[in-house]
Amino acid sequence: MAETYDVIVLGSGPGGYVAAIRASQLGLKTAIVERELLGGICLNWGCIPTKALLRSAEIFHYMQHAKDYGLAAEKISADLDAVVKRSRGVAKQLNAGVTHLMKKNKIAVHMGTGVLTGKGKLTVTDKDGNKAELSAKNIIVATGARARDLPFAPADGKRVWTYRHAMTPGEMPTRLLVIGSGAIGIEFASFYNDMGSDVTVVEMLDRVVPVEDADVSAFLEKALKKQGMTIMTKAGVEKLDVSDKGVKASIKDKDGKVTSSEFSHVIVAIGIVPNTENIGLETLGVKTERGHIVTDGACKSNVDGIYAIGDVTQPPWLAHKASHEGVIAVEAIAGRHPHAMDPKNIPGCTYCHPQIASVGLTEAKAKEAGHEVKVGNFPFIGNGKAIALGEAEGFVKTVFDAKTGELLGAHMIGAEVTELIQGYTIGKTLETTEAELMETVFPHPTLSEMMHESVLAAYGRALHI
Repeated sequence: MAETYDVIVLGSGPGGYVAAIRASQLGLKTAIVERELLGGICLNWGCIPTKALLRSAEIFHYMQHAKDYGLAAEKISADLDAVVKRSRGVAKQLNAGVTHLMKKNKIAVHMGTGVLTGKGKLTVTDKDGNKAELSAKNIIVATGARARDLPFAPADGKRVWTYRHAMTPGEMPTRLLVIGSGAIGIEFASFYNDMGSDVTVVEMLDRVVPVEDADVSAFLEKALKKQGMTIMTKAGVEKLDVSDKGVKASIKDKDGKVTSSEFSHVIVAIGIVPNTENIGLETLGVKTERGHIVTDGACKSNVDGIYAIGDVTQPPWLAHKASHEGVIAVEAIAGRHPHAMDPKNIPGCTYCHPQIASVGLTEAKAKEAGHEVKVGNFPFIGNGKAIALGEAEGFVKTVFDAKTGELLGAHMIGAEVTELIQGYTIGKTLETTEAELMETVFPHPTLSEMMHESVLAAYGRALHI
């Protein structure tokens, strides 16, 4: 006999486990299926352990610049094994935390590979080959995604790495090639550069972090070059010759010239592939586009009773988007009529050095959408807290609709902007205008004052520049 539930969640990443908790809170009998580790990729091999790595690199960076703060730090060095061990310890701690949350919320956990076998039916096969039959009126697919390989040089974990290999390196790269300058590529480029590697970044588009505002991209490229990185835009890797000793890369630059360079290791960060194969979607006729499950505003697929959230669906592919979708899906199942997700209100953060954060439309996208805009820009050098921190590089940019005053977008680069962006995200969710932001009192001395000044600057009222 099949075990029967109200909701089954397939996948326990930040979307899946949050969906399961919310379902339990709403009184639904819930099961979650996970083939590897509770918490999924984000918690165990993505967002959290990479931030632990980046924190170690950040501390190492500051130790090297101790004299800038009137301090002395001599004979400092980095222990890569210890840095990685700390990162894995952080992931392990949070994995245990998710395990506790499942028990606390009385969620049945089934470890194994889940496959949809029919309407409301799912089979779980554990590592020993034992099978369990589960059934539920509603199933939420939260199987996530994996790194996309180069077709001519798949990752081998030795010389050619995905993000997962880069988190547990067997050795420190001496010369590192990073292919792709999205968030993952740039974060690892930043980490290994701070740790002492000679880093080259290759991006096929005309600027790094291409989804960000053009001003942010330009500032970041200058900052990375100043830190010693080689940045190649409008460039592509034509070929990789991999050996036991290293990798010879043939790179075509923006002028069409192909040159060969030697690297010790390569990180491939060219996007993701959704985990939609071999889970039974075809059996039920679930619609996909380029492998991603098509969903409506309530995260429902074209098949009744099948919902999908997170990286297995449409972009943006972000952990916090997955978590919020998990809540939306469950509340829809429970008949609560939740608001649909608005992609323009989802913030994005990149934890390189300097940090990047944004929400809403870039200046260019706002103009493309037909808005007449007012744009404000305020530099870190005009902020007392930033100067006191020794972090005077960066800026805060805001984009408003000139006719209505609607906040269309906000874009930041600099120290701790990943913590600041939520202020603008709340503002966008509340459909705020420049008037409310101008009337808001920001504490002094804080970095957040720059958020106020940027709004003022858009209307010619900046006080400190």
